[in-house]
Amino acid sequence: MMEEAKLSDDLTINSATELARLIRTRAVSPVEVMKAYLGRIEELNPKLNAIVTLAPDLLERAHRAETEVLKGEAVGALHGVPLTIKDTIETEGLRTTSGSRVRAGYIPQMDAPVVARLKAAGAILLGKTNVSELALDYESNNPLFGRSLNPHNLSRTPGGSSGGEAAAISARLSPAGLGSDLSGSIRIPAHFCGIVGLKPTAGSVPAPGQFPPAVGPYSLGSTIGPMARSVEDLSLVFNVIAGAHVEFDSAQKRSEARRQSIDGLRGLRVAWYTDDQVSPVTESTREAVKRSVGALEAAGLLSSEQLPPGIERGPGLWMEFFSRAILEPLLATYSGREMEAGELARFLLKSFATQPSPSMDEFLGVWRQRDRLRGALLQWMNDVPFIVAPVGATHAFEHGARRLSVDGQNVSVFRAFSYSQTFNVYGLPSVCVPAGRAPEDGLPVGVQIVGRPFEEEMVLSAAAVVEEALGGWQPTPAPPPALSPEGQNPL
Repeated sequence: MMEEAKLSDDLTINSATELARLIRTRAVSPVEVMKAYLGRIEELNPKLNAIVTLAPDLLERAHRAETEVLKGEAVGALHGVPLTIKDTIETEGLRTTSGSRVRAGYIPQMDAPVVARLKAAGAILLGKTNVSELALDYESNNPLFGRSLNPHNLSRTPGGSSGGEAAAISARLSPAGLGSDLSGSIRIPAHFCGIVGLKPTAGSVPAPGQFPPAVGPYSLGSTIGPMARSVEDLSLVFNVIAGAHVEFDSAQKRSEARRQSIDGLRGLRVAWYTDDQVSPVTESTREAVKRSVGALEAAGLLSSEQLPPGIERGPGLWMEFFSRAILEPLLATYSGREMEAGELARFLLKSFATQPSPSMDEFLGVWRQRDRLRGALLQWMNDVPFIVAPVGATHAFEHGARRLSVDGQNVSVFRAFSYSQTFNVYGLPSVCVPAGRAPEDGLPVGVQIVGRPFEEEMVLSAAAVVEEALGGWQPTPAPPPALSPEGQNPL
């Protein structure tokens, strides 16, 4: 029998790391944890439409995890911890729709490698979270499940394409999970919902088992990554999906290791900017970046305001390099079934049909240009290992917006998030971390901290500094009101 634990409602406030510790030490049962989350989902998911599919065997798996702990069996780093997965990432026996009517009945026969690694570490799949159709948009709205809402303000989007994941984690429907990112799809929802999210270095985490598939040029910018409420949880989940051996440590040992990693940042240089020469940003965005840099300076890092080389070229290269790569899965998905596509997918199909494809020489020229600029940036980062920048021009915008008023300018939503797109082009690791709230409406504002390839742990250490100084994730003050008529509850 497990020791008496906290009330089930309180369990959803714990981090994934803390839940793993409580389960391992028998302070709480995996069944109690799962029931706490199910209660929270029952209460709030009809209002947020964040989780679109629940795993049918989740309580069975929780009971099995409890038995294994009671028997003293060896358990993994995430044993008994429920996690959610973006609905573009394949899960064995559980539908994976990518928000498309065409894939409504698709049930994968095997897990994506990242999901298999989570399960091998003992995590229990809680369910799948809502996305934009085929991960095409900065909102999480699709013709199959409808629209997800931001738990901080239901009139605002939680972002996309991993918006359901961000909303679920922020509202405590899930402690952590997986998203994916080709143009900011982890960082933007994390920024909008006040949580943390890591876009790892391209290639550091297995890419197979997602749709659209990360193949060809797409694979140079797209990556699967963790989303959570704490930087510590990002590190835990990232190491599991990256295939690292993760040892269970006491809270004291983890704290000491974190402090050592933060102390190791002293004297390192960080560049920061709030103007990428592509999109303006709001004043609250500028102030969030400055607050974050101030926290890093207080920790002993040396900062300078400067635009790193090649940054202003990133968004244009994104369009030239990746936009055509999106066309192939879009055409293949809707060939002969165009009327089943949602509004944005239909628009893109028509747009691509009128645009000539670049020649092979033109495409290879763009590729060479990207590699040359990336090389210059990496050489520059030998001396300046960190970059702090906005995630985008503004914080969470209203549902359905296609243009935004930013600092007196009218910009498209896509242009507004040029700050995120750039680091997909150059394949660098980037963490979004909360940096306060916008004074005009109280919504969360995050910043991104960018590092050198495969230096995720250094980037996470810098993010931990900002998290500790500025407060990190904060619970939503009260349960949100009733569901918008435009949303749907598919559960």
